[in-house]
Amino acid sequence: MQPDGTWWRRRTSRSWRGHNCGMRVSIAGFGLIGGSIARALHERVEPGQWHVTAWSRTPAPIQKALADGAVDAAAATLEEAVRSADIVILAAPPLTCLDLIDELGGPLRGAIPEDCTVTDVASAKGRIVARADAVQLPFIGGHPMAGRELSGYGAAAPDLFVQRPWVTVLGQYARLGDGERIGELIEACGALQVPMHADAHDSAVAAISHMPLIVSAAMVEAVAGGPGKPEHEDWRAAEVLAATGWAGMTRLARGEPGMGAGIAATNSAAIASRLRDLRRVIDGWLRELERDGGPDADVLLARFASARQRLLEPDRQ
Repeated sequence: MQPDGTWWRRRTSRSWRGHNCGMRVSIAGFGLIGGSIARALHERVEPGQWHVTAWSRTPAPIQKALADGAVDAAAATLEEAVRSADIVILAAPPLTCLDLIDELGGPLRGAIPEDCTVTDVASAKGRIVARADAVQLPFIGGHPMAGRELSGYGAAAPDLFVQRPWVTVLGQYARLGDGERIGELIEACGALQVPMHADAHDSAVAAISHMPLIVSAAMVEAVAGGPGKPEHEDWRAAEVLAATGWAGMTRLARGEPGMGAGIAATNSAAIASRLRDLRRVIDGWLRELERDGGPDADVLLARFASARQRLLEPDRQ
């Protein structure tokens, strides 16, 4: 059963903690989001409230974070990272998060403390929460709606999440204490918790994040050339003329390819639905632009004006 949103906002007295060295958080995967969480927990709150352990298949960023004081310990293995954790945060790319859930729910199940809470920060929730439910993990899916053009720990910032939505999706085996813990984590990072159903979340982010990512890449393919194909003849000339419009429309295509592929793979149905909606609208533009005798300038004006008004209209009651 999904939450009504009220108990997620309850603040805990911390009396449930079984130790006096702060909440023990283990971050599996250590890029922009994982690194920013670590920095937020050390730079935005009083010392000693959070103890952060990090593990990644690429250890160099964690060694840098240790030197910076952003993490308290570096784990050599995933098992070592989760063994004494209160919260395990899966901060790897989406497809890797699915693999990590399989490990935590399978061979590493005995290493996880009984009262540990598992969460993630991937941008699609349906497949990931379903996978956690399948292995009966006490899981709360998470998606902080924050990011930067740059990736990796070097781009991490302690204020990345401040006043930004942080979506939470309740897993089937989540307990009340799990919700309280994740709520406290979100509060410590300065974010605003937004409880949602997985399907509603995935449809919404497909519209405002994932579809634009696909469209950004598709624009590059259309203008410059696609994978395994020759560069378009006029691409170099167009590139010389490109300015802020092209830069803005293709910004998302400049991101890390593995992350983009993981997003598309884990939210494929919702993205496809949104792309079909876009295709229908594009077809309408094509019909107008290719109208016998030329397009109707008034129709074009009305469409541009309508789009602008949708974006500028005041908050609806």
